[in-house]
Amino acid sequence: MADHQPRTAGPYYGSSHGTSYGPPYGNTNESNTSSYNNSASRQTVRFITAVTIGISLLLLAGLIFTGIVIGLIVATPLLVIFSPILVPAAFVLFLVTSGFMFSGSCGVAAIAVLSWIYNYVSGNHPAGSDTLDYAKGYLADKARDVKERAKDYGSYAQGKIQEATQGAY
Repeated sequence: MADHQPRTAGPYYGSSHGTSYGPPYGNTNESNTSSYNNSASRQTVRFITAVTIGISLLLLAGLIFTGIVIGLIVATPLLVIFSPILVPAAFVLFLVTSGFMFSGSCGVAAIAVLSWIYNYVSGNHPAGSDTLDYAKGYLADKARDVKERAKDYGSYAQGKIQEATQGAY
């Protein structure tokens, strides 16, 4: 115990010869042998641990598989006896579940649309609002064109009617 030196005094920790992570360059043969033995023992421990865990998991998988097979053996006669009741019940349960899922998704879609409309009306410009503005402008231009054409056609028709009435007298 008397010849024990503190860790910071040695050549390995904080010394100018080596790094703080290990011995300096030019390792001795003893340190190579000890690191080899340390590595080999770690690999052995890892292998033993992996084998132990693997065997445990295989045993557990076998027990679960055995339980499932026993459960199917016991349940098969009950499924055959009650199948005239279970099959329609499963079908009705499927229809009810799908109906609830559809109505719920329609509700979520309605909330999303109402939220988008609220954001658009309040001026936040949600995603896709530029396309809507373009379509609105395009429809307004077409409506204006239709109105002008209707006015032109109305004046044309009125002129034709006046010609026809003046030609009849």
